Amino acid sequence: MKPLEDVRVVAVEQYGAGPFGSVHLADLGAEIIKIEDPRVGGDVGRYVPPYAEGEDSLFFEAFNRNKSSLSLDLATPAGRGVFEDLVKVSDAVYSNLRGDVPAKIKITYDDLKHLNPAIVCCSLTGFGMTGPRSKEPGYDYVLQALAGWMDLTGDPDGPPTKSGLSMVDYSGGFVAAISLLAGIHAARRDGVGMDCDVSLYDTAMGLLTYPAAWHLNAGFTPVRTRHSAHPSLVPFQAFEAKDGWFVVGCAKEKFWQRLTVVIDRPEWAADERFATFADRDRNRDVLIPLLEEIFVQRTVAEWVEPLQAAAVPTARINDVAAAMTEPHTIARNLLVETEHPRYGTVRQVASPVRVGSELPTYRRAPLRNEDADRILGELLGYDSTAVSDLQDRGAFG
Repeated sequence: MKPLEDVRVVAVEQYGAGPFGSVHLADLGAEIIKIEDPRVGGDVGRYVPPYAEGEDSLFFEAFNRNKSSLSLDLATPAGRGVFEDLVKVSDAVYSNLRGDVPAKIKITYDDLKHLNPAIVCCSLTGFGMTGPRSKEPGYDYVLQALAGWMDLTGDPDGPPTKSGLSMVDYSGGFVAAISLLAGIHAARRDGVGMDCDVSLYDTAMGLLTYPAAWHLNAGFTPVRTRHSAHPSLVPFQAFEAKDGWFVVGCAKEKFWQRLTVVIDRPEWAADERFATFADRDRNRDVLIPLLEEIFVQRTVAEWVEPLQAAAVPTARINDVAAAMTEPHTIARNLLVETEHPRYGTVRQVASPVRVGSELPTYRRAPLRNEDADRILGELLGYDSTAVSDLQDRGAFG
């Protein structure tokens, strides 16, 4: 069996953060039943440009492989009835909605425990279900601004800058997946479920880690650094070579000593200006220009190869295309393929979550309502008359 093959999650999810959290569970074998609102055409992720046609998009494919889809209007009594029957046979209800919405549409533990005392209700919201911002919608860009991330990112003379990826959304999805699994574990042990109140705001704040600890305990004020330099380890940053950019990182004294040999400046290892972490940090304005003058004289390959041979942390700064063809990407089985009726073979990156030695299998993201017959008939035991009646009463839109 796959690691999570005995887990069933009813997912009232949409767009990015929520589906990103559950796709890793799906890859591990969990049954993720996506509830898609027929009034709005299902998950909005189906329509994200630029690679979108009809109800299919490559964006949706990246977040929803290995899942099932059921169109269900939770605002109707009939649709609500189907949802409640699903709760009875599931381990968790997972959602990513505005903070006040789970209570409003009655998908919290107190709303559902009479149906299934062990149900886990994991709500990933923008700002959480409590606090002054709980009713506000939360988006990655907004959270990067509020949590100080943008102030930390970019060159010193440039504007505050967001990450090139939606890191709050994606990290929030991972946090939600961990919370959901912990909740299911506890519910199976104790027979009692719970709410998991997870938020993007909490996630973004939690990821401030040591800069926050430095500030709270020592008054540290983070500043942006030139060429993505580490705030305290020198050198550890991007450098320009003759034909591109690469990163060199001396996170240990031995790496600095090895670097001085590769750049043909072995005397710098004992130079009182550069000998220790503290010396190099104090004299970074002297050292970095010296290194820049040296590195720009050769190509990236001419630096990366000898640095790697000397076991100094280094890497070419790839674009996305180069990252996809890195030999290590291929060796780690990080590119996967699925077959799609509109797109043909769809290639995408695999989940980084690994459990055991068996590689996951991959199935394309579902068409909207594709799994209705199986869910309603095989799982819930509805016959054709019952399904027809539910349809007439607007359960499925």
